[in-house]
Amino acid sequence: MSLSMKELVKATGESKSTIHFYLKEGLLPEPEKPKPNVHYYDDSCVNIIKFIKHLQNNFSYTISEIKSVFAKNNLDFDNSIDFLINSLNMISGSKDEECFSKEEFLNKTGITEQELIRYKRKEFLFERAKGYTNKEVEIVLILKQAKDLGMNMKLVEQYVKKAKELAQLEFDIGAELMLSDENKHTEHYELLFDVVLSLKPYIFNMQTVQVHQERIGEIVE
Repeated sequence: MSLSMKELVKATGESKSTIHFYLKEGLLPEPEKPKPNVHYYDDSCVNIIKFIKHLQNNFSYTISEIKSVFAKNNLDFDNSIDFLINSLNMISGSKDEECFSKEEFLNKTGITEQELIRYKRKEFLFERAKGYTNKEVEIVLILKQAKDLGMNMKLVEQYVKKAKELAQLEFDIGAELMLSDENKHTEHYELLFDVVLSLKPYIFNMQTVQVHQERIGEIVE
């Protein structure tokens, strides 16, 4: 389906000048031009523009950083489920995209290859398509400190178990939502993105605060 500029502006809430700027920066596919002064834009532009706005508003990405993201990641804006998975994977990494090989990662963290294999087997740690990032370095340092201080790792194991259960449920409900009305794919994608990236961490964090406050109150009493 193709959209006129007026329809694209209405669908995204973005101004005509901003859309032209995105085109100039190569962030949007070039429109079809069947006649002079008649331009039709691919409907994938709606998802692209909303994704750009999400990166800017929620993660403070600059246009140059967004261009780098698009250049380094295979994002299929026509497939909402695949796009959600790929974009979540991309956002979960670091903005600077600094990656390390296994050897570099082992040297940087000071762990052995056997320890790395064990962390990956337990799914405490993941190797990305391009290697390891500073986020994985941070996670290893936390795991090392937990080990040094004798922390019971059943907590982390439960994180993994519950995360996998929730991820399965998220996918099933998301797929069901996407199939419910093909004319609302954009709204459905935006909702899933907000639920996974905003609603879920909010509920998790606030429940943590609330439970800890209640338990501290019980101890004080």
